[in-house]
Amino acid sequence: MKINMKKEIIRSKIKQIHEEALAASKKAVDDYLEKWNKETGGNQYNEPIYCGFGWVSLFNVRSNSNIGKAFQEIGFKRSYQKCLEFWNPSGYPGQSMDVKEESSRAYAKVLEKYGFKAYMSSRAD
Repeated sequence: MKINMKKEIIRSKIKQIHEEALAASKKAVDDYLEKWNKETGGNQYNEPIYCGFGWVSLFNVRSNSNIGKAFQEIGFKRSYQKCLEFWNPSGYPGQSMDVKEESSRAYAKVLEKYGFKAYMSSRAD
């Protein structure tokens, strides 16, 4: 009974952190695009045109631990870099790597606030 209670508390806390990080991620996208369009005048795509991917890399969390399992339940996946990854945290539908980097950076910042070792990662397409 105690073990199940502990798992539920961990899951609940990770979900709360995830919701906070998602909100920060989506706000970062909106703020970045507003600033970018204001500064550059925008373009026909309403986003920077450098295509790529952005994700959050979460280190020092074992995938088979209660915390690791809780992160996997919300969408993190194991990676070859021995970390957990969460791609495109804001769910932004465009292709701009700049936007996805901002989104991932904001999400990682929230995780860091709670003591996790998290980084924004990206690569061009």
